[in-house]
Amino acid sequence: MKVIMSGGGTGGHVNPAIAIADTIKAHEPQSEISFVGTSRGIENKLVPAQGYELHHIEIRGIRRSLSPSNIKTAYLALTSVAKAERLLTQRKPDIAIGTGGYACWPVIRAAAKLGIPTALHESNAVPGVAVKMLEKHVDRIFVNFEETLSHLKYPEKAVRVGNPLRGAFSAFSHEEARTGLKLDGKYRSMILSCGGSMGAERINAEILTVMRDFTSRHPDILHIHATGAIEYRASKEMYDALGLAQYANCRLTEYIYDMPLQMAAADLVINRAGAMTLSELAILKKPCILIPSPNVTNNHQYKNAAALARKDAALLLEERELNGGRLTREIAALIGDRERLYRMSENISSFAVKDCNNLIYSDLKKLVFTRNT
Repeated sequence: MKVIMSGGGTGGHVNPAIAIADTIKAHEPQSEISFVGTSRGIENKLVPAQGYELHHIEIRGIRRSLSPSNIKTAYLALTSVAKAERLLTQRKPDIAIGTGGYACWPVIRAAAKLGIPTALHESNAVPGVAVKMLEKHVDRIFVNFEETLSHLKYPEKAVRVGNPLRGAFSAFSHEEARTGLKLDGKYRSMILSCGGSMGAERINAEILTVMRDFTSRHPDILHIHATGAIEYRASKEMYDALGLAQYANCRLTEYIYDMPLQMAAADLVINRAGAMTLSELAILKKPCILIPSPNVTNNHQYKNAAALARKDAALLLEERELNGGRLTREIAALIGDRERLYRMSENISSFAVKDCNNLIYSDLKKLVFTRNT
């Protein structure tokens, strides 16, 4: 099968695309899969690292404030579709798949115009601008959240499949991960926290306060916190100033490189609420406290977290609520309440679709077969 993948700007768009591509390759090793993105997005790091060819088409997102750059954005929106058509005519794909973000707009629109089967995947609870603009033109819309269907104008095209993940997040059970990390006999519970790969100043400060006021007083609880690259130095200075280095169960790191193993071992996770993170938490059945980033388009992290909180699958705290030791109190209450942790674990697991990758692959094959018969 010859496939064009498009989705970029953030890891939340690129990683699902790579997961879908990897699944196709696993089923059909001879498949030819190319990616299309912009020259500025994170796809330029992630896609080549996985061995896939990456093409560039210049396109930008619309700024929400009045800006002269929107004039060029409008121009690129018009010209990028024609450029995408030329690329698709050369590549002759059997199907084009978009995973959101403005980078996928010209590719999927051009594919639809050329009569190439098209599919979109929407990770977030509320569809993004690109998906809303394209849903009229595509053959299939894969969604992560059930409630996304109510936000679509063409829900009959949609099917809930979950969020495609790479295999590592289903490789470990809680017990296997604890054994792998040599936690048995040393720690009763494990807390894992982070604020994203680049870091979040407010979360880092609050977590260090949690370590000072709670974790340091409970040596049977291991707490690992990842600060992110930008905030590591400032956080380490605060960590040292608070005297936390003397406590073996309070660990600070810049980045967690073995996240699937660490998350599987955790009894409670504190994190942002990106769609990919929530899917990882759901597949691993992790009780969690979600602190959505207030700095994302359409406040979609809050909407993602709210979908879980309504089902008692997560505790939702906004950054503005992190005052007066609130996070410390919530963590202390949760980690000591095994019954509630179990209930949250069961509830969040209902958001996981364990065979997501293969469901997507099977449906893509049907789309291609139907168009060719």
